[in-house]
Amino acid sequence: QVQLVESGGGSVQAGGSLRLSCVGSGSTNWMAWFRQAPGLEREPVAALFRGRGSTVYADSVKGRFTISLDNAKNTVYLQMNALKSEDTAMYYCAAELRGTWTRPQDFRYWGRGTQVTVSS
Repeated sequence: QVQLVESGGGSVQAGGSLRLSCVGSGSTNWMAWFRQAPGLEREPVAALFRGRGSTVYADSVKGRFTISLDNAKNTVYLQMNALKSEDTAMYYCAAELRGTWTRPQDFRYWGRGTQVTVSS
């Protein structure tokens, strides 16, 4: 069993930046960030394949968000720049992929989330 703990959420004005962190208690193949706004489905944001260090992003965040990994700390980060009001959501860390990175049901482990609120 892998425990994931997110931090770094908060409130920021549009155009601002935040950095989310997710500490894992064990090593997994993929680590990812999803987000969910009230009344909407959980959607993929970004993912990182630990083996190759390769990354993938949702079109809505490309060029603004960066996912990275500190192996020594077993921590994945999500640097979010140029934030928009539509980025407001609960952000979740996920790990251990068996399938397609855009499908939440294909990830085995989840954190409890950290809230990001962007005001315009």
